[in-house]
Amino acid sequence: MRIQVGEGIFSDKLPAEHDLAARFGVNRQTVRRAIAALADEGLLRPERGRGTFINAQPDPVAYAIGTRTRFSENMLAQGLEPSGRLIRADNVRADAIMADKLSCRVGAPLHKLQTLSVVESMPISRSTSYFSAERFPAVVEGYAETGSITQALRREGVVDYRRLETAITAERVTQHDIELLRCAADAIVLISNAIDVDAAGYPIQAIRTRFIADRMELRINHAGLASKP
Repeated sequence: MRIQVGEGIFSDKLPAEHDLAARFGVNRQTVRRAIAALADEGLLRPERGRGTFINAQPDPVAYAIGTRTRFSENMLAQGLEPSGRLIRADNVRADAIMADKLSCRVGAPLHKLQTLSVVESMPISRSTSYFSAERFPAVVEGYAETGSITQALRREGVVDYRRLETAITAERVTQHDIELLRCAADAIVLISNAIDVDAAGYPIQAIRTRFIADRMELRINHAGLASKP
């Protein structure tokens, strides 16, 4: 049975557990363990009351990187439904590296947000963002309520911002990636390290994003990118 679960994303529904058990000559507990293991790798998707579906490999989602990189705007422009989820928030102190990125003093209080970006119910990326706690005291609450960095910053008085720089590398997934992004253990992630600045050119966010490589196609606007002085 072929099921459409989103724009350009299709899945097949598995037979019922008792049918699978009979077909392979095993008990239902063995079937449940196998389904759970495959779901952990992102290959299956159990849905309460509906059954278990195979996550067919969708076409990569296009993600434009330019001076105005916005997750929600990127997805909505393609007719896709985005959402953001707050995984964890911590209060930390800026080390030398983060102080340089955010143009703040070493030891300055920062908000550290760990977030998950989802498109059509499929995890696409996870990010770690840093903001000045002095300038943006309520950014955590803003993100938790809206699921959008742009909306959270708007609540803090930043009407618009732009991307100053983006550096991209790649590596194999970690266990944390596998758990949050529901991907295979041998998957590759593209890592984007970026800095966003306000209209006056002052850094407001340092963000590190891990994209599952086969779910995302990064498109870089060369004309729009700037380098950090």
